[in-house]
Amino acid sequence: MSAVRDRKPNAFVQISAISPMHQSVTRYSNTEIVLGTRDPLFLAGVTFPQEYPIYEETRIKLTVYDVKDKSQETRSFLGCTTFKVGDLLKSEEQKLTLSLRTLDGGKEVGIIEVSRMTMGETEDGVTDNVTKEAQEQKCVLDCECPSPGNALENNSPLFNAVFKNPISKVYRFPAADKWLYVREQMAESILSFHIPKELISLFIKEDTSRIQELKELGELSPHWDHLRQSAISQYEQIVIAYQETLAELNKLTGSYFKPSCSRGEKTLEFIPVNLHLQRMHVHSPKHKDAVYDVITVGAPAAHFQGFKSGGLRRLLSRYEAEKRNTGYQCIYYSTEHTEKAKEVLSSINQLQPLISSHADLLLHSAQQQSSDSLKESLKMLSEKTEEFVHAFKDQLVRSALLALYTARPSCANRRTSEPSNSEEKPEVQQMNCPPPVTRQDSIPHHSEYNEEEWDRAWANVAMSLNCIIQLSDRLLEQDGHSKQSETEGSVADVITSHNTGDWHEQLYPLVVTLKECIEEVVERAKKSMTFVLLQEAACGLPQGVVLNQRRDMVFSQALAGLVCGFIIKLYTSLQDQLFLLQLHTVGIVAQYEGLLSMYSDEIGMLEDMAVGISDLKKVTFRVVEATSDDLHPVLTGRRECCTVEVKVPTQMFEQLPEEIKGGKLMKVYPILFNVGINEQQTLAERFGNISLQESINLENLELLQQYYKSFTEKLSPDSLPQFQTATDLKEMFENLQQNIDAKKKKNVEILWLAAAICRQLNGIRFTCCKSAKDRTSMSVTLEQCTILRDEHELHKDFFIRALDCMRREGCRIENAQKNAKCRKYAFNMIQLMAFPKYYRPPEGTYGKSDT
Repeated sequence: MSAVRDRKPNAFVQISAISPMHQSVTRYSNTEIVLGTRDPLFLAGVTFPQEYPIYEETRIKLTVYDVKDKSQETRSFLGCTTFKVGDLLKSEEQKLTLSLRTLDGGKEVGIIEVSRMTMGETEDGVTDNVTKEAQEQKCVLDCECPSPGNALENNSPLFNAVFKNPISKVYRFPAADKWLYVREQMAESILSFHIPKELISLFIKEDTSRIQELKELGELSPHWDHLRQSAISQYEQIVIAYQETLAELNKLTGSYFKPSCSRGEKTLEFIPVNLHLQRMHVHSPKHKDAVYDVITVGAPAAHFQGFKSGGLRRLLSRYEAEKRNTGYQCIYYSTEHTEKAKEVLSSINQLQPLISSHADLLLHSAQQQSSDSLKESLKMLSEKTEEFVHAFKDQLVRSALLALYTARPSCANRRTSEPSNSEEKPEVQQMNCPPPVTRQDSIPHHSEYNEEEWDRAWANVAMSLNCIIQLSDRLLEQDGHSKQSETEGSVADVITSHNTGDWHEQLYPLVVTLKECIEEVVERAKKSMTFVLLQEAACGLPQGVVLNQRRDMVFSQALAGLVCGFIIKLYTSLQDQLFLLQLHTVGIVAQYEGLLSMYSDEIGMLEDMAVGISDLKKVTFRVVEATSDDLHPVLTGRRECCTVEVKVPTQMFEQLPEEIKGGKLMKVYPILFNVGINEQQTLAERFGNISLQESINLENLELLQQYYKSFTEKLSPDSLPQFQTATDLKEMFENLQQNIDAKKKKNVEILWLAAAICRQLNGIRFTCCKSAKDRTSMSVTLEQCTILRDEHELHKDFFIRALDCMRREGCRIENAQKNAKCRKYAFNMIQLMAFPKYYRPPEGTYGKSDT
């Protein structure tokens, strides 16, 4: 470009598309600003997705400006030119050299070179030597035009089933002696709303079932009946509230994400904030193409309820202590016992229908007199029945039956009004009552309660099953003799086999007995466990209800992000057999990076987030074959044990390992590391308390170490992905431990190490701050450039420039625009002075914005 007075220009190019039909000019994109040179080399390119209305006859207008003040965005015109898309596509070297002219088209003021950028291909002219390109002293710009092979990620059916409204940016960076081609993508996910709606439906179903179980508990003394009615009333209020929320969510259409400005809206309290997939696709002529994904989402937290009294971690601890000392006339059961009670009820609902079904299949096999079918049906019936018996041989069930007996009106009328004293305690211990029953009104041993009835009930189930097994074995043995006798022609054996009679007729009464015995056990166990849950509800009224709702909301937000991350990881790795082996053998790490400060409301947010992420360990995944074009995941189970069914098209499903195709549940290991980076964290470190952050980091380091230990016990380290900077994982763990123990201020190296370990362990990466808009954008762009430097040989002199380029013209500035309607990050100069060096955006990209 020609000289602009005596100053070298700060050049940037504005790209517009001219419609061939209407000749209308549409501003489409622009490059980054290249400072102080007449021969700028632009790193940011231009990409036209396939759905964009661009044709060979479409003209592209390039206008070059000189930016005089980046913060005020003042600029002056330098020159412009146009070209047809078809000319670029048909050019032999896939590049055009064009003259820049003044507005009247007269004077030539410079030259601009436009290259077609093709991801995933290596062509002559596309990977020119970097030094030679720089020496040509031209204004160089890359352009990615639509072609069938360059947008694989966006246009695959699997991608489109989950992700919508993708935004793409392309870059060309110097790497060693070659060019590095990068496509950055950001997409919304339909799961932002789909998963919360599925989960709310599950909550409604579970709470409706709990109401029915309480009503079927039977006659209770006035005291217990009053508590039951109060609990039912609370459950009904929750069901109504959740039904209203679900109805409101079903009305919403057109958007797939919740913007940060809607963080505190009541109708959206189950929806994650600003959930997006952040993807980087790297093409390098020296290495295999690589894809790096990070799920960015606002910290899962109950913003509508607020944080005046703290978050879930603090509230749950306080609530548990208050329950122990509450004045409510109920029996205290620990959290572990109430969770066990819910597990038993869930086992009842799952196993009883299965046993009944297998018993009917056994009778059907007997009617057909099919030996092989009878053996298989008997095997399945035995396994499920033994699982059923094992589920109820628990001390909690036994003690709860006693507690329920003493709550009946007939027993209450005979009980003395004296509280239990020290003389009764040894008797309670002899009865093996549960340790948590610690109140003055704890249930004592009752002389009229026959404990052996429960032992006989589940023992009858085992005996009934043994009778069925013995008879079936005898019938199968006789059938074998019969077939042998027919072969040998023995008349006596034929007569004997004829006397075996109808198998169905002999097995039928035993099967009926088994079902009756199971029904008796189910009735007793169901009522006893419902009584335990009545204590939980009664002891916690009314604050427990609000707390449970808060936990539901936070869990919903966390689960939506997790399912999004799991699905994109699975879809990306369907051909990776080592990853699939790891997935069904050990499970997968979901590593969350938190950037919340230990100050004011963000303390409560982190307390919510810590519990919400920890609750994800109750989630399992199952891959199923899709029977239609609907690939939306389905949720089953309950709060304490939720299973996500991920659908995969038949062709891909058939290629999966047998364990996964067989429905094996896959575990998730959620891990959270948090380091605050803003000015509020500075205040907390100097004048406040950051022990919460330190505790969370230490606890989650131990969880991550446990996962790695489990991995090394079951699989070889060779099954993990190989990286250019292959640091030993043990060394990385030691380094992470040292950084956590050091308690250094704003030690972001904790986050860098945790992310690197996660990638080496084939895990899912998440990055969170309050809104996933500003601090999160700084973090993910830094992570992307770090990966390019460490794994793809990005030239060290271009690291900062690449980082600024991504932050100024990349997907994350578009995220700020989507959320706050302002193309700036919500920082000011004073705030940024407190930020770690690499987390500061370039000049002109930050300012006043709605956070």
